[in-house]
Amino acid sequence: MTLHDDAVRVLKEWTAPDTGQERLRETYLTHLEAHPDGMWKACGDGHITGSALVVDPERGRVLLTLHKKLGMWLQMGGHCEPEDTSLAGAALREGLEESGIAGLTLLRPEPVNLDRHQTPCAWHLDVQYAAIAPPGAVAEISEESLDLKWFSYDEVADVADGSVRTLLARTRALL
Repeated sequence: MTLHDDAVRVLKEWTAPDTGQERLRETYLTHLEAHPDGMWKACGDGHITGSALVVDPERGRVLLTLHKKLGMWLQMGGHCEPEDTSLAGAALREGLEESGIAGLTLLRPEPVNLDRHQTPCAWHLDVQYAAIAPPGAVAEISEESLDLKWFSYDEVADVADGSVRTLLARTRALL
């Protein structure tokens, strides 16, 4: 199974939590049907990306990265790579690369949220997962970040945009 096939399967099987998410799910599937290269950064009409919100439920906090290019506090995430074999795996890889935390595990194998947003390279059709940090996790900043910081759940509203706040709310509802 290709990464494209996996993404189509994941999106077809995912139950959207509301009508807005259902519309996005349909948009993503239509995009993948029209673009065999829709998983890759080279697809100028937009591409699927994978992200992971790193949470520490025991301490009631979330790890965000100050994105180097966008200058915003965001979850870990980015482009799919040729070595990725699944969408969930791509999101988990991004979480590990950008947080430096070994031993991250996905909260569940299905996405938590979808978010479509314009970036300098193209539209990102982001498939968002939640990843649990192991006890005693120590974050390590990557070259893609200006900073990494743990925020309490309540602090996220003061530093992050609506997409991150929604992702956190949907993640907390699943914890």
